[in-house]
Amino acid sequence: MSSKTVVSGVRMQASQHVHTEADHIELIKRLNAALATEMICVLRYRRYHFMARGVDADDFLLQSNEVLGHADQIAKRIVQLGGEADFAPECFSHGSHEQYMPGESLRALIEEDQVAERIAMDGYREMIQSITTQDSMTRRMLKEIQAAKQGYAKQLARVMARLP
Repeated sequence: MSSKTVVSGVRMQASQHVHTEADHIELIKRLNAALATEMICVLRYRRYHFMARGVDADDFLLQSNEVLGHADQIAKRIVQLGGEADFAPECFSHGSHEQYMPGESLRALIEEDQVAERIAMDGYREMIQSITTQDSMTRRMLKEIQAAKQGYAKQLARVMARLP
């Protein structure tokens, strides 16, 4: 084997390592954006809980707690990947795929949330597609959260149908 072949092989491995490291950093950045998105969702569902009357109020509190669990899963995965989970409140509004909208009525809030859930589902779909097959743990976690988002969207549609 020539020295040129050895150098070429070492160069290729180094190039793959740099690419993998950049991908890793980008994944942590995207997971922190997902964390910010989930924290915005927690706050929105908490607001709905206190605005709603009747049985839906308790449903919103349950959803808020479930979404907080998703945020915890994402934060844990960020740390497992060697990153730092960013819980700075200013990152929630700047890093999130969604916005916190105070809204005047429960109907207006839920209409906005239906859009926000769609944005979140699309964001998770993009993240899932971008993850290499070598990170099946992150991919599986994101698929589970995405499926939960689909369930929330359906539940919001049912609540909207019951509102005056």
